[in-house]
Amino acid sequence: MPELPEIWNLARQMDETLRGKRIAKVEIKQPKCLNLPPEDFQKLLVDKEVQGASSRGKWVFLKLSPGVTFLLNLGMGGEVLYFKDEKNLPQKYRLRVDFQDGSLMVINFFWFGYAHALGDQELPEHFPTAVLGMDPMKEGEFTLLNFKKLLKGKKGGIKAFLMDQKNIAGIGNVYIQDILFTAGLHPNRKIPSLKENEVEGLFKAIGEVLKEAADLGGLAYETDLFNRPGRFKDFLVGYREGKPCPSCGLEIKKIKTGSTSSYICPSCQK
Repeated sequence: MPELPEIWNLARQMDETLRGKRIAKVEIKQPKCLNLPPEDFQKLLVDKEVQGASSRGKWVFLKLSPGVTFLLNLGMGGEVLYFKDEKNLPQKYRLRVDFQDGSLMVINFFWFGYAHALGDQELPEHFPTAVLGMDPMKEGEFTLLNFKKLLKGKKGGIKAFLMDQKNIAGIGNVYIQDILFTAGLHPNRKIPSLKENEVEGLFKAIGEVLKEAADLGGLAYETDLFNRPGRFKDFLVGYREGKPCPSCGLEIKKIKTGSTSSYICPSCQK
C-alpha cells in the first residue's frame, strides 16, 4: 500500500515529466473510482495543459490549466505508469490518459482507489483532501511547535492518532512500525502520558523514517512512474516478527492493536 514516501516521489516525477503536456483523451475502464459521470470527467480533463504536480499525504494533485485539478489516491495498492508511446503497455488498467505529443499515462487500482476531477473553486470543499492534516514532508508546516499543538488535549492511543489522516497526512500501517520503534513508544501508549522529550523524539522519528524512505524511492515492492521499484526494504522492526531487535536483540513480536497489527520490541517499546 503506497504511503507518503511513495506518493511524494510519484508527484515529483509527474511534475518533472508531465509539466507542459496537453491531454488529448481519457479512457475510463472503472467508472466507480470517479467522482463524476465519465462524460463529465473526460470533459473536465481533455484539452487541459499540465501545470504541475504536488502531493499531500497519500494524494497526488495534478494541476491543469485552465482551472482544473486532477486528484489521485491509490488506495490499498495501485500504480501510475508513464510511457513515451503505446509500446509495452500493461494489459490491465483502470484509466488511460493520452497526451497530444503521443505519450500517455495509465493508472491501475489493485484494491480501490480514487481519480477525481474538479474545478479549482471546488477544491477547498473536496472532502477527502480538505480535511487532511499536516504533511510531514512540508518543513514550514510540520514543525515541532505545530506538532505539540496538535497533540495538546488529545487522549487516545498514539498509533491510532498518527494514522488518522485528519491529524497527520500520509502515515499508514507500514511506516508507523519503525516510527514508533525509533521513538521508543508502544503503539497503545496514551497521548497524555507522553513526556516532553518523548514528544520531541516522536516528532524527530516521523521526519527521519519518512525522509529516509522517500530518499530511497519508497518501498521495494512499490513502483514509481517509470515502473522502477523503490529501494527501501530494511525495516527495523516492521514485518520482522521473530527476528532480533536491532537495538537490544530481543525477539520482535507481532501484536494486535485495534483493527491493525503492530510489530514491536517488548523491551524497547514497553
